[in-house]
Amino acid sequence: MELLRFITCGSVDDGKSTLIGRLLYDSKTLLRDQVAALERSSAKGGNGLNLALLTDGLRAEREQGITIDVAYKYFATPRRKFIIADTPGHLQYTRNMVTGASTADLAVLLVDARQGVLEQTRRHAYLAGLLRIPHVVLAVNKMDAVDWSRDVYQRIRDEFVALTRASGFTDVHAIPVSALEGDNVVESSTRTPYYDGPTLLRYLEDLEADRPSGPERGRFPVQLVLRPRDPALQDYRAYAGEVTSGVFRPGDAVVVLPSNIHTTIAGIDRYGEPVDEAFAPMSVAIRLRDDVDVGRGEVIASAKRPPRVSQEFAARLCWMAERPLVPRTRLLVRHATASVPGIVTAIESVVDIHSFTDLPGPAELALNEIGKVRVKTARTLAFDTYAEERATGAFVLVDEASNGTWPADSSSQRSRQHDQRLRQSGGRRSRASRLSDCEGCPRAQPGGGDRVRRPDLGRISGALPRRFGNPFRGQALRKAQHQPGRDLRFAGGGSPTGQARGALEGRGSGAVQPGWRGNSRPARSRHPL
Repeated sequence: MELLRFITCGSVDDGKSTLIGRLLYDSKTLLRDQVAALERSSAKGGNGLNLALLTDGLRAEREQGITIDVAYKYFATPRRKFIIADTPGHLQYTRNMVTGASTADLAVLLVDARQGVLEQTRRHAYLAGLLRIPHVVLAVNKMDAVDWSRDVYQRIRDEFVALTRASGFTDVHAIPVSALEGDNVVESSTRTPYYDGPTLLRYLEDLEADRPSGPERGRFPVQLVLRPRDPALQDYRAYAGEVTSGVFRPGDAVVVLPSNIHTTIAGIDRYGEPVDEAFAPMSVAIRLRDDVDVGRGEVIASAKRPPRVSQEFAARLCWMAERPLVPRTRLLVRHATASVPGIVTAIESVVDIHSFTDLPGPAELALNEIGKVRVKTARTLAFDTYAEERATGAFVLVDEASNGTWPADSSSQRSRQHDQRLRQSGGRRSRASRLSDCEGCPRAQPGGGDRVRRPDLGRISGALPRRFGNPFRGQALRKAQHQPGRDLRFAGGGSPTGQARGALEGRGSGAVQPGWRGNSRPARSRHPL
C-alpha cells in the first residue's frame, strides 16, 4: 500500500487542525477510546465536538486555540496510507512549518473564505515552492460562513493560481470545503453545485506521488564505520547509513567523495544478512572491495552520475534565528552527515514576500526572511542541487559555539572567549584559522568539531550484523545498554536545532533553480541487532 506524506499549512485560524480532525473523524479511522477522549475534552468547552483537539495536544495550544508545534498523525484507508503534518500558521512559528514540509509530497494550503489570501498564505506558498513540493491542494475553508458563494470561491482560486505561477508548482487543485461541517472533506456536498471534482480524501487517495530519481543517481552519505570487536568478524569493515536516492548493488562501480576514490561494492548487509540491492530509504551497511579510507560525512555515490564537489556554493535559505544574519558570519554547516565550519561570504538578495521578487543588496537577513547567499566551507563537500536531490541538496546552518539557535541579545560565552583570544593575539589570522576558530578554543582541538555531533540514530536501524558488539563510543551517546539476546536501546538521540535551513543552487553563479529543506529531529528509537 502506497504511502503519501502531506502537510496542512496556511495563515492563522484558517482551520488547519479542524480539517485534519474532520478527515480522521469522518473517515472512521479513529479508535473508540480516541473518540471518547475527544468527546470528554470537547465537553469542557461546551461548544460541541472540537475536532481540532485531535492534533492540538499541548496545553498552550488548547488554551489559546492555536497550533504551535508540528503534530503528526498517521491513518490509513483501504486504498492508501497517510502521514499528516499539521503545521502552525503564526509568523513566529514559520520554522515549524518548514520542519513539517521538509519531507512532504503534497501541501494542503487552507484559505479562510472570509479573509482571502493573506501575507502568511503567500509565505507558506513560497516556502512550499522552495521545498519543491510538487502538488498543492487549495482548500477554500469556511465556505459556510460566506453562504457557499461561488464568486468568493472563484476569486480566491484565481488569485491563488496566479500567485503560484511564481512558486514553481506543477499541480494546483482547488476544493471548496467546510471543515466544521464536513462538506467536501470525506463526503461530497450538495451545497457546492459549481464544484464537480473529487472530495479531499478521494483526491489524496487517487494522487500519483512523484517517484524518486533514477537508479543511476545513487547517493549514500556515510554515517558510521562498522568495525566489530568479535574475533570471528575481525576482518569485517562496512559503512552504515541510509540510501537517499538511487539503487546500489554488489559489483556496482562507485566513487567516494570528496576524496574522489573509485572502487566497487563488494556486498550489502541489512539486519545482519546480505541483500541483492539497496534503494531509498533503506538503511544498510555497504562493504567495498578495496581498502579505502572512508569516514562519516563522506558520500558513496554512483560513478555514472556523481554529485558536484566544491568548497563554495550559492543557496537559498530561510533565516530562523532572532539575531540577524550578516556577511562574514561563522557558522557550522550540517550537510547530509557532514558537519564542517563555514562562513556566509555574501548575502546577494532577499525575497519580497508580496511580489516574490529578489531585492538585491540587503545588509542582513532578519528572522523568517528568505534570501540568496554564498557559503564557503573549510572542507570540500559533495552535493547536488536541491532540484535534483532533496537529501544532498539541503543543509542546516548552526551556531558553532552553542550548537543551536543564537540568542537575540548576545553571543555565547564560548564565542566571547574566542573573541577575547583573537584580540590578545593581534586580531587577524589566516583564512583557515578564522574558519576553524583560534588556537586554544575547544572547537580548534583535533576532532573538536565532532564532539557535539551525535550519530543519526533514527537512520541506521537494521544496518548492524547480529554478532556485532556495540560500535558506539565516546560522548556522542549519553546512554547505551546492550544485553545479549535483547535489543540495543538508545536514549538522548536527536539533531541540534539549526538557525537556518537552505538548499544548494550549485557551484559558481548558482544558475540552477533554488529550493531548500528542513531537517526534522529523529525520535528515540529501538535498533535491533
